[in-house]
Amino acid sequence: MRFGVNMMIWTANVTEEHIPLFAPIKEAGFDGVELPLFGPDGYPAAKIGKALAEHGLGATICSVVPISLADSDAGRRRQAVDHVKQTLAVSAEIGAKMIAGPIHSPVGYLPGRRRTAEEWNWLLESYQQITPVLDEYGLEIGIEPLNRFETYFLNTAADGVKLCEAIGHPRVGLLIDTFHSNIEEKDVAEAYRIAGRHLKHVHTCENDRGTPGSGHVEWDDVFGALRDVKYDGWLTIESFGFNIKEISAAAAIWRDLAPTPEAIAFDGLRFLKQQWQG
Repeated sequence: MRFGVNMMIWTANVTEEHIPLFAPIKEAGFDGVELPLFGPDGYPAAKIGKALAEHGLGATICSVVPISLADSDAGRRRQAVDHVKQTLAVSAEIGAKMIAGPIHSPVGYLPGRRRTAEEWNWLLESYQQITPVLDEYGLEIGIEPLNRFETYFLNTAADGVKLCEAIGHPRVGLLIDTFHSNIEEKDVAEAYRIAGRHLKHVHTCENDRGTPGSGHVEWDDVFGALRDVKYDGWLTIESFGFNIKEISAAAAIWRDLAPTPEAIAFDGLRFLKQQWQG
């Protein structure tokens, strides 16, 4: 198991000025960081990748799509696909092997209806254009189901499995997040068993987005499920800085979730390692 932390605890956009954060992250015992990559244009990929390597840290990427890969307009779908392809290229330049997130439709887009069969097929067509690029760069993608308040398109592990099987490519799988699962699944741990062989990535935080171990997520059961499916990838703490305007608005963070955002990372890491080793 490799333990990571999402840099959105500190910033929505990692730049060269954030490189000094890598040393204390490494010293705390993390194996790597998850870099938010929402706008690939002009991203200092080579410098960030070099700094991570110098600190002995691995990298995963979290990303979103500004336009739905299932948009009804073919031209807009092409724009969305091009955005993902560019993001994959930058991810590879950084040295990452995993990109994860709700790479299906924009976060917060809620049209007031259920997903349609046409949209499902349009998404599959978009992924037919994306999967060759995954092969080209040696990347894997973890598609993330989100809770019903953030997307209408994909909410549960079972639906995610259906999508992965329809795409039918070994580099495409699922990211299952304890926060979203706590809202949408009957049993959070069972979501990981349902994902099974399609599980590519795991996000951890509490039911309130706070420090792992401080809420009511049944961590013993979650870790038991991860062992059952023989998961051995990244276990990444994903939470958000309380005072980062764009993140607070997108994730509906209206209060402090811990004494400091950093406490979620460093206290959470100690808890998760104890759970995994125990």
